[in-house]
Amino acid sequence: MLSVIFAILLAIPLANADKARAAETIVTKAPSAFLYEPASGTILFAKDPDRVFAPAGLAKVMTAATVFAALKDGELRPGQTCKVSEHAWRTGGAPSGRGATMFAAIKSEIAVEDLLKGLLVHNGNDAAIVLAECLDGSEAAFADRMTALAAKIGMKNSRFGNPTGYPEIPGRTTVRDQALLAEYILETHGDLYPMFAIPEFTWNKIFQRNKNPLLGEIRNLDGLGGGNDTQAATQADTGADTQTGILTGYSGLGSVDRDGRRVIAAVAGLTSDKHRLQTLKEVIEGAWDYFTLKTLFTAGETVATGRVFGGDQGSVPLISKADVDVLLPRGTTLDYRIRVVYQGPLDAPLQKGARAGEVRVIGKDGIVYRAPLMVGADIAEGTLFGRAVDGLQELLFGWIG
Repeated sequence: MLSVIFAILLAIPLANADKARAAETIVTKAPSAFLYEPASGTILFAKDPDRVFAPAGLAKVMTAATVFAALKDGELRPGQTCKVSEHAWRTGGAPSGRGATMFAAIKSEIAVEDLLKGLLVHNGNDAAIVLAECLDGSEAAFADRMTALAAKIGMKNSRFGNPTGYPEIPGRTTVRDQALLAEYILETHGDLYPMFAIPEFTWNKIFQRNKNPLLGEIRNLDGLGGGNDTQAATQADTGADTQTGILTGYSGLGSVDRDGRRVIAAVAGLTSDKHRLQTLKEVIEGAWDYFTLKTLFTAGETVATGRVFGGDQGSVPLISKADVDVLLPRGTTLDYRIRVVYQGPLDAPLQKGARAGEVRVIGKDGIVYRAPLMVGADIAEGTLFGRAVDGLQELLFGWIG
């Protein structure tokens, strides 16, 4: 790979840059937080994003994603019915006394699409167990499927013990992984994502409003959910389990689509539902308060020059396919690098508009943006002598970008 690096300064002059930098940034008391803009893959904010915590009720977002994947693959059908086992009824239903339920009747048959509503609107533990048993025969087998899908998505620090988030077989996840999960659902199952925001659902003649504690509290939030590790009550002062080091407390995963911009935020380790809501709101609002869209290159603009092997020209412009619009912090003096990466030298002949590599914007947290680059001109194959000279140069000296 031939990598060409340009260092640029994206600067807004300030009389007192240090004070402005301190004032114009996201500040949160959450032990772990992550803010992500999926359209460009931009990480806007990260605070200890790989700190492990128990997902508790957030496990049901992974349960939903797993069922969505089974529907997409044809393993399940929306109208297919699933039987409510005695285990599901006693463990997750009304007799369990363990929180949210859709009040599914024992031995009844319920369609998958209704079970998903029970899962996502009622936050029903019984719905989660019935779906797991319907797909894989047991909670344990379904949990293995959840963990396998998490690995496929790229959730490197996540594993799941059951579809409900019950602590008997605790799962593990991180705010970074939860953001990846939300992005996966939005991109791969966008047709089903609106189920997270269904305002109410009646089952077994029992009316219930959406139990997501975040819906209606943050403007334009349309998913996904919250969790509360049951150990949090004894660890509220520290935000962590002193014996295991695992972050405990309230967690939240939310996505907001506002003014044509969607962001995903995740927080963990909060001491109450009120603290969770306040913190998630602060992190999400930071996407609009502290970041602005900057156009670094316009569509068709030359971003770099690529070297060519065996062509009638020794180089070719590499142009942006579309406007390179990047969310960057506003109001401070910035120092970002732009790196152009392409497989080079480019072998002639080349056709204008062909994919040639990508441009990356790199900040302190790594790559914050990437976009494709195209060949900016037609390059014909050179003469036999010219190609021989190019070959000799590569043999003796290599190629210098």
